[in-house]
Amino acid sequence: MTLTDFNPIIETIEEAYEIPHLNATRRISALLPHNYYETDKHYPVLYLQDGQNLFNPMAQYGDWAIDKSLAKLAEQGLADIIIIAINHGEEERISEYLPYYHPRFGQGKGNFYIEFMIEKLLPYINKKYRTLTDFENTGIGGSSMGGLISLYAGLSAPKIFGKLMIFSPSLWISKKIFDNTKSFMPLEEAKIYLYSGGKESKEHLPNALKLGGIIKEKMIKGYHIDFHFSINQEGNHSEVHWRKEFPKAIKWLFNKK
Repeated sequence: MTLTDFNPIIETIEEAYEIPHLNATRRISALLPHNYYETDKHYPVLYLQDGQNLFNPMAQYGDWAIDKSLAKLAEQGLADIIIIAINHGEEERISEYLPYYHPRFGQGKGNFYIEFMIEKLLPYINKKYRTLTDFENTGIGGSSMGGLISLYAGLSAPKIFGKLMIFSPSLWISKKIFDNTKSFMPLEEAKIYLYSGGKESKEHLPNALKLGGIIKEKMIKGYHIDFHFSINQEGNHSEVHWRKEFPKAIKWLFNKK
């Protein structure tokens, strides 16, 4: 078999999937294991934000190339996972990924976005595909604002998302996320993979270190959290670095025993 034999099956679920919570529609895609239709296995699911930037090499700022990473992982027997890619709302992106009020951006719609995922999208995906639906096998992730809303989702829905893939989260936009992290009470073991680059904005790495410190403090106090913090001192705020981090995060979140 060649590497292309391991390419994930990419399906467009809908070009304009209705999000009644936001009065909007979005393109939603699924990346299935290469042999999905040859097995009767059930798979964990990872919901990723900013679908436009995940597997489209023509994307404006480059892409994560998750399809290529998944093929390489599958070749090693490490990509038994379904990924659901949700496109962002273009000019609505910041508002939809912002869970709080911000003086410049107004009242964020992040709560409505997470409600849509939990109330409509997750049940739909679990019905459409052979998924493992429990906490341990349901993940969410993203970068920048997508990382912020994914972190918020994990903190605010501790029964739903058991694995968090948080790359370069936009913690600057609201310091309230630190309070949410301090009061986070996972009911079962939550796995959090946090990544930050050293050459992002001036506040970026210090904010990520502060977040990591809060999480580690909770672990010392006995909370059910497994945490990995990855720092690339040369990393800037771009898809090229999130692309490199993605396979490492997948291995740690979904294949670490």
